[in-house]
Amino acid sequence: MTITIESLDHEGRGIARADGKTIFIEGALPGEEVTYRVFKKKPSYEMATLDQLIKPAHLRIRPKCTYFGVCGGCSMQHLDPAAQVAVKQRILEDNLWHIGKVKAGYILPAIHGVPWGYRFRARISVKYAIKKGMLLIGFHEKRSHFVLDMHSCEVLPPRISRLIDPLRALVEKISIRDRIPQIEMALGENVDVLVLRIMDPLSLEDEALLKAFADTHAVQFWLQTKGLDTVQPFYPLDAPQLDYTLPEFGITMPFKPTEFTQVNPFMNALLVRRAIGLLDPKPGERIADLFCGLGNFTLPIARRGARVLGVEGSAALVERARANAEYNGLADTTEFQLADLFQVTPESLSALGHFDKMLIDPPRDGAIDLIKSLGEHGPSRIVYVSCNPSTLARDAAELVHNKGYMLRAAGVANMFPHTAHVESIALFEK
Repeated sequence: MTITIESLDHEGRGIARADGKTIFIEGALPGEEVTYRVFKKKPSYEMATLDQLIKPAHLRIRPKCTYFGVCGGCSMQHLDPAAQVAVKQRILEDNLWHIGKVKAGYILPAIHGVPWGYRFRARISVKYAIKKGMLLIGFHEKRSHFVLDMHSCEVLPPRISRLIDPLRALVEKISIRDRIPQIEMALGENVDVLVLRIMDPLSLEDEALLKAFADTHAVQFWLQTKGLDTVQPFYPLDAPQLDYTLPEFGITMPFKPTEFTQVNPFMNALLVRRAIGLLDPKPGERIADLFCGLGNFTLPIARRGARVLGVEGSAALVERARANAEYNGLADTTEFQLADLFQVTPESLSALGHFDKMLIDPPRDGAIDLIKSLGEHGPSRIVYVSCNPSTLARDAAELVHNKGYMLRAAGVANMFPHTAHVESIALFEK
């Protein structure tokens, strides 16, 4: 049957209604008339894929990537990039109102940048199909654990996309080709790192192949034999350090290839600029950066003259953040503590002392226990950076309805173009 698409959901799927059910249709856009194929049925909804496009939307464009629709990475390449940003802004506003019952006093202009070649971090899967005698390398197929046999990727920088076929040829020659499940890529200012996950030792011939590849393609190999604590550089050992920069703040951030950094360094720089602008740190203020990671926001705050406490739940990241503060000459105005911010209590938060302002950058689960632990004399200003609009909305409800804050402003940052991921930032004031 032909059906008309009403809107998009938070995963970029078209929403339609038929026979009292909501139909979520992958690949369909608002205003379109389509037919569809159902792949999952539930009492109140159905999941489907686009079958035939009867009447296209004017914002539909031709996807750039050969693998769009099969690859599980991108879900919105068929929608104009500017419209993608508008959709994400609407998703944020809808979540704030329907979940949190709050509205922002001001909608911040969306932050967006280059739509292609932005992904400086990626983990691609490797699968040697013994029965077929061929090696597959790529991302997973949509809704599947099957590895898509890729030869290019439009969201990777072109120099890295061009490495996919040479990497396939390399792994095919390695003696343990069926024992290499993934390759992680981490790109820095001066070096491109490839981390091979190996489940058996390499032979001397294998090592020679890796070294020749590294020399030919100007990359550095790291090896991971078990957990993350086993990740070590392999060749060349004299490569430049892996880092990214925040030039506006005079910050250089060294990191290891498996440590968390934003995949889009261009958007990260813009997001940090906006966060610091909203927070407006002043000399003499004491500011908390909670879920601080490597110090991505901590160090720019300190560069503005404030004293900053960074709190993180990973001991390794706390040590890295301290080292980064020292590296950037900010050790005197920063301190870092290890704490599980998902188990915070009013007493443990109060023990950290008084803060004039606070920045919160939690993972997808949000920071509800932290928000609930804020006391009567909490910070006058909170900047909340979120990677999940639904948990931001839930936490915003607690701040506005129970903690005496106003949601002054909110907006999105298109950190992951062509995906449904919504990165956002919000300003709360007493």
